[in-house]
Amino acid sequence: MSKIPFTKMHGAGNDYIYVCTMAHAVPNPTETAIRWSDRHKGIGSDGLVLIDKSPVPEADYSMRIFNADGSEAMMCGNASRCVGKYLYERGLTTKTEIRLLTLSGIKTLMLQVEDGIVVSVTVDMLEPVLDNESQYVASRISDVGTFVSMGNPHYVIFTDDVDQVGEKGSALEHHPAFPQRCNIEFARIESDGTIRTRVWERGSGITQACGTGACATAVAAVLTGRSERTSQIVMDGGTLTIEWRESDNHVYMTGPAAFVFDGEIEP
Repeated sequence: MSKIPFTKMHGAGNDYIYVCTMAHAVPNPTETAIRWSDRHKGIGSDGLVLIDKSPVPEADYSMRIFNADGSEAMMCGNASRCVGKYLYERGLTTKTEIRLLTLSGIKTLMLQVEDGIVVSVTVDMLEPVLDNESQYVASRISDVGTFVSMGNPHYVIFTDDVDQVGEKGSALEHHPAFPQRCNIEFARIESDGTIRTRVWERGSGITQACGTGACATAVAAVLTGRSERTSQIVMDGGTLTIEWRESDNHVYMTGPAAFVFDGEIEP
């Protein structure tokens, strides 16, 4: 059985295994994500990302994301930045503006390149959705948080104790208010105006960072009068800059992406 080449990458500590399925097929990504993501018996990651050509002409490439529990995610901001770096630095494209097809729509990646290296990526995450009954039923939960969908659902709770993410994250992910389960953010406004955020990701548990979670946190901070439209979201693995632009109502996320290592593994 031939081995599959993979690349480990992370965006602000949010780590995934990347496979270019234009060259190597992954026949059962749900099962594969569970096995490879195991941090003791596998490669270890928050999930598996498959990079492919886009099946529609409106986009250049596509991205599919499978969480560590095998569930398929609609979008991941950190992973999308890593895909942009992968495509450019591995010579698969010379574009510095890439249209990436995801389950939550086509996202535009704007690469900041210096001497052939992608130093950061800005992603147009499109418009936030504040009311989606298929993802959030407000009457089922007490009003302690703010719901924001960035394609995938998020519930942002502002609190002085962001470390309660470990105690309460799982229960909230599976709360009846969230028919599709939910990503949970615990956030605190710091004295310097930055927003300290810890994340419980749906299907993965506590992660070092979450791009869509950072976007949701920034939007929630604006909606509740805690922040201006541009903010620094400080997560366990690093800081992301989020701008909720008034001119088009889109959310723009800027942050790093990094290679960790390459390898081969049996499917």
